[in-house]
Amino acid sequence: MASRFRGFLPVVVDVETGGFDCERHALLEIAAIPIELDESGFYRPGEVVASHVDPFPGAEIDPRSLEITGIVLDHPFRMAREERAALDHVFAKVRQAVKRHGCQRAILVGHNASFDLGFLNAAVRRTGHKRNPFHPFSTFDTVTLGGLAYGQTVLSKAVQAAGLDWDDTEAHSAIYDTERTAELFCLVLNRWRQFEAASGE
Repeated sequence: MASRFRGFLPVVVDVETGGFDCERHALLEIAAIPIELDESGFYRPGEVVASHVDPFPGAEIDPRSLEITGIVLDHPFRMAREERAALDHVFAKVRQAVKRHGCQRAILVGHNASFDLGFLNAAVRRTGHKRNPFHPFSTFDTVTLGGLAYGQTVLSKAVQAAGLDWDDTEAHSAIYDTERTAELFCLVLNRWRQFEAASGE
């Protein structure tokens, strides 16, 4: 894996938030899935790591965002972590995967990846986190890959065009969206690998 992406390990990330402004609105959920290689050298999603997140002090939350995500902030089983602890939890697993693959650092894979990376970087700045495993600005975006491979840029439509399952009742959960994005990313990369093999390149 270390030789395939210039020493970067692709890690799929999705965040659920209290709005669109990463500086003002709360980070409420984060999930990450490192991309692995199977015994034949094909890409596959690894194990998901996730956390619910308590809004940072002074965070704003747009009620319309909660309507979309279905997040209930005071749900007794939400078991949210404060922002620093949530990052620690997710970053520890990502760093383990980076080390296991002999990579230098992780590169974020997302659907509209700049949105996820913006909230991730804002949380890192707020908490003063010094061990962020992710590249600060480079990403892979499945909007572009889905549009290229399947003619669809909306996650649900790209996933279904790729022949994968999609459940609207599960969407807008960080874990679910990360799992579907990881499947889509791997499918596109594996198709490209098969194309290269068939063309003899």
